[in-house]
Order: sequence, then C-alpha cells, then structure tokens
Amino acid sequence: MNQFKTTSLADQIFERLENDIIQGVYPRGEILTELRLAEELGVSRTPIREALRRLEQERLIESAGKGSVVLGITETDLLDIMTIRERVEGVAAYYAAQNITPEGIKEMSDIVDLQEFYFSRKDAAHLHQVDDRFHDAICQLSNRNVLIDTLLPLLRKTRRYRKLSLENWDRTSNTKQEHYAIYQAIVSGNAPLAEELTAKHISNAKAHMMKGMKNNG
Repeated sequence: MNQFKTTSLADQIFERLENDIIQGVYPRGEILTELRLAEELGVSRTPIREALRRLEQERLIESAGKGSVVLGITETDLLDIMTIRERVEGVAAYYAAQNITPEGIKEMSDIVDLQEFYFSRKDAAHLHQVDDRFHDAICQLSNRNVLIDTLLPLLRKTRRYRKLSLENWDRTSNTKQEHYAIYQAIVSGNAPLAEELTAKHISNAKAHMMKGMKNNG
C-alpha cells in the first residue's frame, strides 16, 4: 500500500480511518470488518486490528459481533467536544501569549497573512487548512503537553463541522476577524485577553456548528 510508508503502519491506518469516519466516508451505523478494510487498504489484518482497537477506545466505533459498527460523532458528542474546547483552548491561548517567542510571532503572523490572502480570493478549501493551522498553533505555542494532548484529538474530531462552518461566508468573515483579534492578543503577550477572545471564538463556532449539524447531519 503505497500511501502507508512510515514505520508505524497501524498509526497511519488509524489516522486514515479516523478521518474517514469523521468526514462521513463511513457513515454512522455502517459495519466495518478487518477483512473488508484489509482489502480496501491493501494491508494485512494485523495493523487493521490495532487501528480498530484504538478507534473503539476513541468511541468512534463499537464491537458488533463479527465486525464493528461506526458510531461517528453524535450531536451530543459535538456539543461536549466544543464545550471542552471552549474551556481548554482559552487556557492554551493564555499560555501561548504568556510564552510567546519571536519564532511564535512569525508563525502566527504567517498564518493570519495566509488567511487574509485566501479570504480575498474566497478560497474556502485553503481557508479550512489555515483554520487547522491557526488552532494547532495555539495548542503548540502553549507549550503545555497536557493541553496539547487534550486539544489536538478534539480538533481532528470537529474538522468536518469546522469545514462546513467555513463554507458559510458570513461565518468565515467573522472567523477571520476573531482570529486576527486572538492573534493580536497572543503576539502582544496579553494572556487574559487571548484567553477571553479564544473562549468567545469557540463559543461562536460551537453555536454555528451545532446549527450546521442539525441541518447536515
């Protein structure tokens, strides 16, 4: 299987299946089996088995006799994930501002410049990628391992709904403005303001995502 070349094949397969479940490639209620996935991905059943075990731990699937049933992200899951992000990502932004370095300032500046560039061209696909980078950067710049380990899996699980949210141009415009205000607070070292603005941004995103989930499933 050409696309899986790293030393940890099970990790690669886990990430692929996690993304496919979150994006709805494997919808809620679908049955996955080791044999089916091994044939689809062109690998042995051993790394598939390990990946399925981890997906079950993440509560994205559950055992169903001869296979595993896809649970995906429910409305309650999304609400809980966004509520956790609202609390925890604000704290990450606080520490990002408190620990900001010249390299961190450069990274954040590059991200908001790219956001402005793609927004001017109404390039939703690239704006979604930049949105991922913005939130990942806040996590990493916090320099707090527990926060990073908590937030990054939650960011992956909300990727589909963040993408849908950014397809609404009014929300995208608001997101750009909110990101820029957070950026200014972080790079100026204003930790309390960075925390406040980030929590408000996630709260706004949560409201929009929940509405989008009701409309799109």
